Amino acid sequence: MSDLADRIAASVLAIDGVDGLHGGALGEVATYLPGRRVAGIRSDADGTEVHVVLRWGAPLLPTGDEVRRAVEPLVDGPVHVIIEDVADPRAVNRS
Repeated sequence: MSDLADRIAASVLAIDGVDGLHGGALGEVATYLPGRRVAGIRSDADGTEVHVVLRWGAPLLPTGDEVRRAVEPLVDGPVHVIIEDVADPRAVNRS
Protein backbone atom coordinates (compact mmCIF):
# COMPACT_ATOMS: atom_id res chain seq x y z
CA MET A 1 0.00 0.00 0.00
CA SER A 2 2.91 2.38 0.57
CA ASP A 3 3.72 2.72 -3.12
CA LEU A 4 0.02 3.10 -3.91
CA ALA A 5 -0.54 5.77 -1.24
CA ASP A 6 2.48 7.69 -2.52
CA ARG A 7 1.25 7.45 -6.13
CA ILE A 8 -2.22 8.65 -5.11
CA ALA A 9 -0.71 11.56 -3.18
CA ALA A 10 1.53 12.56 -6.10
CA SER A 11 -1.38 12.39 -8.57
CA VAL A 12 -3.61 14.53 -6.37
CA LEU A 13 -0.93 17.09 -5.53
CA ALA A 14 -0.18 17.53 -9.25
CA ILE A 15 -3.69 18.91 -9.84
CA ASP A 16 -3.63 22.67 -10.32
CA GLY A 17 -6.43 23.51 -7.87
CA VAL A 18 -5.16 21.32 -5.02
CA ASP A 19 -3.12 23.03 -2.31
CA GLY A 20 -2.50 19.92 -0.23
CA LEU A 21 -3.81 16.80 1.45
CA HIS A 22 -5.70 17.10 4.75
CA GLY A 23 -5.50 14.64 7.61
CA GLY A 24 -8.93 15.41 9.05
CA ALA A 25 -9.87 17.36 12.17
CA LEU A 26 -7.80 15.14 14.43
CA GLY A 27 -5.31 13.81 11.91
CA GLU A 28 -7.20 10.54 11.70
CA VAL A 29 -7.37 10.37 7.90
CA ALA A 30 -4.16 8.73 6.74
CA THR A 31 -2.51 5.65 5.37
CA TYR A 32 -0.23 4.36 8.12
CA LEU A 33 3.05 2.87 6.98
CA PRO A 34 6.12 1.65 8.84
CA GLY A 35 7.74 4.76 10.27
CA ARG A 36 5.51 7.25 8.49
CA ARG A 37 2.03 8.09 7.31
CA VAL A 38 0.48 9.61 4.21
CA ALA A 39 -2.07 12.14 5.47
CA GLY A 40 -5.33 12.63 3.61
CA ILE A 41 -5.60 9.20 2.02
CA ARG A 42 -7.51 6.27 3.50
CA SER A 43 -8.55 3.04 1.77
CA ASP A 44 -10.84 0.33 3.08
CA ALA A 45 -13.57 -2.03 1.85
CA ASP A 46 -15.83 0.94 1.06
CA GLY A 47 -13.34 2.55 -1.32
CA THR A 48 -10.66 5.21 -1.16
CA GLU A 49 -11.09 8.56 0.57
CA VAL A 50 -9.02 11.52 -0.55
CA HIS A 51 -9.21 14.57 1.73
CA VAL A 52 -7.92 17.76 0.14
CA VAL A 53 -7.35 21.45 0.69
CA LEU A 54 -8.08 23.47 -2.42
CA ARG A 55 -6.37 26.63 -3.54
CA TRP A 56 -8.30 29.85 -3.15
CA GLY A 57 -10.37 30.42 -6.29
CA ALA A 58 -10.27 26.83 -7.52
CA PRO A 59 -13.75 25.71 -8.60
CA LEU A 60 -14.97 23.20 -6.01
CA LEU A 61 -16.90 20.67 -8.06
CA PRO A 62 -14.66 20.59 -11.14
CA THR A 63 -11.52 20.28 -9.00
CA GLY A 64 -13.11 17.52 -6.90
CA ASP A 65 -14.05 15.71 -10.11
CA GLU A 66 -10.48 16.08 -11.38
CA VAL A 67 -9.17 14.54 -8.15
CA ARG A 68 -11.58 11.62 -8.55
CA ARG A 69 -10.55 11.07 -12.19
CA ALA A 70 -6.85 11.12 -11.22
CA VAL A 71 -7.29 8.50 -8.49
CA GLU A 72 -9.82 6.13 -10.10
CA PRO A 73 -7.30 4.38 -12.40
CA LEU A 74 -5.03 3.69 -9.42
CA VAL A 75 -7.52 1.95 -7.12
CA ASP A 76 -10.28 -0.63 -7.07
CA GLY A 77 -13.68 0.57 -5.92
CA PRO A 78 -15.17 4.02 -5.56
CA VAL A 79 -13.19 7.19 -4.86
CA HIS A 80 -14.66 9.60 -2.33
CA VAL A 81 -13.27 13.13 -2.51
CA ILE A 82 -13.74 15.27 0.58
CA ILE A 83 -12.90 18.96 0.33
CA GLU A 84 -11.79 19.73 3.88
CA ASP A 85 -10.72 23.34 3.47
CA VAL A 86 -9.77 26.14 1.11
CA ALA A 87 -6.31 27.64 1.55
CA ASP A 88 -5.96 31.19 2.81
CA PRO A 89 -5.28 33.35 -0.26
CA ARG A 90 -2.66 35.27 1.74
CA ALA A 91 -0.68 32.13 2.57
CA VAL A 92 2.34 31.12 0.55
CA ASN A 93 1.66 28.02 -1.54
CA ARG A 94 3.00 25.01 0.37
CA SER A 95 3.20 22.56 -2.53
